[in-house]
Amino acid sequence: MLNLREITVRLGGRVILDRASASLPPRGRIGLIGRNGAGKSTLMRVIAGQMEPDEGAAEMPKDARLGYVAQEAPAGKATPFETVLAADTERAALLIEAETCEDIHRIGEIQERLNAIDAHAAPARAAKILIGLGFDEAMQHRPLDSFSGGWRMRVALAALLFSGPDLLLLDEPSNHLDLEATLWLENFLRSYRATILIVSHERDLLNNVVDHILHLERGGLTLYPGGYDAFERQRAERQAQLSAARDKQVAERQKLQAFVDRWRAKASKAKQAQSRVKALQKMAPIAELVDDPSLSFHFPSPDELRPPLIVLDQAAVGYDGKPILQRLNFRLDPDDRVALLGRNGNGKTTLARLLAGQLKPMDGEMTASGKMKVGYFTQYQVEELDTDDTPVEHMARLMKGATPAAVRAQLGRFGFSGDKATTKVGRLSGGERARLALALITREAPHMLILDEPTNHLDVDAREALVQALAEYAGAVVVVSHDRHMLELTADRLVLVDGGTAKEFDGTLDDYTNFVLSGGNEAARGEAPKANRKDERRAAAEAREKNQALRKQAKDAEAAIARWEARRSEIDRAMFDPANAAPQDKTKTMTVLMKERAEVEEKLEAAEVAWIAASEALEAA
Repeated sequence: MLNLREITVRLGGRVILDRASASLPPRGRIGLIGRNGAGKSTLMRVIAGQMEPDEGAAEMPKDARLGYVAQEAPAGKATPFETVLAADTERAALLIEAETCEDIHRIGEIQERLNAIDAHAAPARAAKILIGLGFDEAMQHRPLDSFSGGWRMRVALAALLFSGPDLLLLDEPSNHLDLEATLWLENFLRSYRATILIVSHERDLLNNVVDHILHLERGGLTLYPGGYDAFERQRAERQAQLSAARDKQVAERQKLQAFVDRWRAKASKAKQAQSRVKALQKMAPIAELVDDPSLSFHFPSPDELRPPLIVLDQAAVGYDGKPILQRLNFRLDPDDRVALLGRNGNGKTTLARLLAGQLKPMDGEMTASGKMKVGYFTQYQVEELDTDDTPVEHMARLMKGATPAAVRAQLGRFGFSGDKATTKVGRLSGGERARLALALITREAPHMLILDEPTNHLDVDAREALVQALAEYAGAVVVVSHDRHMLELTADRLVLVDGGTAKEFDGTLDDYTNFVLSGGNEAARGEAPKANRKDERRAAAEAREKNQALRKQAKDAEAAIARWEARRSEIDRAMFDPANAAPQDKTKTMTVLMKERAEVEEKLEAAEVAWIAASEALEAA
């Protein structure tokens, strides 16, 4: 269906795609993944014909219809319903022709074709897609200009899905969606009968929808069968093989180089040495596996506060004297992990702003701990960063009176060290800007984190790092996200914001998924288990505390291993190279050094046993 042949793209002198090649299966559902900045959107634009590659080509059948959402959101006086219907250009053209055509034979052909493409059911299909993406009946018939950019991008997505192309290109389609619309989209794509190429960092979507993963790394493409979990397993195996091959190659290069160094000057061996030199030159180095050292999140631990942090009693909140949410009865404790669910526009952000202290209750009572500090993350903070300032300048401005070392230390928790800390924000990726915003809001070690869509600019690996950091964080967490995988691993309590209020959702995230896909029908929701929520929260908090202790044990054991290995090396140097021995070892006899080395070996072995035990316990947990 789609053949990517030796595609090379250079931008600003930098190679983005380097002879990237892959053959995608017909009617395949392929997830295109890669780290932020790897070139995924560039490749999509090449496939869509919006960018000419420097070399190579994207080849597909001539009669195949391709669909791709433009970067500009639709606008104007047309309604979402009209915009979606107009996306089926063949149907629109046939209907116009039918109104003016006087040729009886042509009229028959038009009607036959309209029946073939099921044109008469098109309005119902358009409405169904719009409803799935969050547009109720009234919203479908409002002019596009009355919607925000995010909602108009939903209209563009709806129009693309309605047009039903043979090759459907989707670049981060869930970025403008809430969890409910994301669940609907996932269900829609599972039943789509043509080829899909989708850029996404949603682990659940990549597991539940796609049947192949196309991995873009270092400018090249590798196609893996299966979903994201299968890809991770295969990549781990491939990396292990690559590492082994590289070690073998390094040993071979060293062996060849040693021969060259030894015999180059000897006439009888000169020819053989020269052949080794040529072998070394032709031996293409196997790339060393590199972990991104900037991929880090570490939230500072807050001081302990007695529960509760916040209590809402029949509270109401809204804007300009008009309540958005009422009858709020809500309690937050220091060990709570809460996910706010509900469609966009139902009031999740309003509730988050109330909890963050940005809004005051209009009615009822809100009691909050006087010493509580809150870190509140929103996408607006990412967008409002000064592009001409550096991370150090942003942090120093907020941490007034702090030493440069303290400013650097807080940035270092989020991967901004060395040159990265002094790089202008305008040159940072979206994911790096999100990390900077998180670093800024947590500078005072808040007792509660409120995160409103924190994963929008993060790739899969960065999302996993964020989930792990939240698991280690000792304070309360309130999160709004369309990333189901993150919610499953982060939240202990589900709160549904709907119908002008917020209530506990008794059940799991799977129960909520079924609830949404059944149309939000209470009867179809089934009998969700109504366990003691307090006991569940306590158990979840105990599990986090236990995991945190295990992580500390593993980290301490790892540090001990490094310490004893370093000491063993010092002793070995003193035994076999006394001239370069450490000062404390220079006067020691061989007997003393050997005895000390045996003691170090015992301590090293004990540290390794402790590390293995902690790691296995953590993996089991």
